[in-house]
Formats: sequence, structure tokens, C-alpha cells
Amino acid sequence: QVQLVESGGGLVQPGGSLRLSCAASERTFSNYGMGWFRQAPEKEREFVSGITWNGGSTYYADSVKGRFTISRDNTKNTVYLQMNSLKPEDTAVYYCARSVTPWGRNKDEYAYWGQGSQVTVSS
Repeated sequence: QVQLVESGGGLVQPGGSLRLSCAASERTFSNYGMGWFRQAPEKEREFVSGITWNGGSTYYADSVKGRFTISRDNTKNTVYLQMNSLKPEDTAVYYCARSVTPWGRNKDEYAYWGQGSQVTVSS
């Protein structure tokens, strides 16, 4: 059973920063790609970022490129999303996800999800 637990969400002003963390319960965490998705009210869930099993490659949606950074620490079974220069349109519930492959590039390869963490960007 794969369990993913996000933390680090909250309320931040435009231009501010937040870091999301996602801790995974499984021992084979380092074998799989990991990613972050988000879902704003009345919108579909969208891919934000992905990272390969060893952190060697990362992927970003165009809307967050240059502002968000994904990373992972396989010794801690944890993946992170550093979010800088936040905008009101970044407001959403952010979900951590685990891929079924080592790569994490394709949104359709994700099968395990965390419970979500609310990020609100507002003045």
C-alpha cells in the first residue's frame, strides 16, 4: 500500500514562496518517478511537475516553469515542490503523486495520490 502525505500548504501573498513536502511510506520509493498536480475550483486536475527516480530529470508545466522547482531526497522518501513568485492563479489544492514507472514525465503514468494540500495566494 502506497501512502503519500503532503504538508507545507497555506496562505501566502502574491510574490511570496511556499515549499510543499510529500512523504511516502513505501520502501521502493527510489524506484519511481514522482510528481505534483493541482486542481483549482471548477477546473480539471493538471500536471505541475515531475521528477525521475534518481532526480536526474525534471519536468514542468509552462505555467510554472522558472518559478517552481521539484526535488527529491530518496534517503528520506520525500519529494518537494519549491514555489516562488506565487501568483493568485496558482491557488489550488496540490496533490503529490507516484508514477508506476521510473520516469514521471507523462501525466497518465501516475496511479497513487496524496490527500492534497491547499495553497492560497491572495493579498
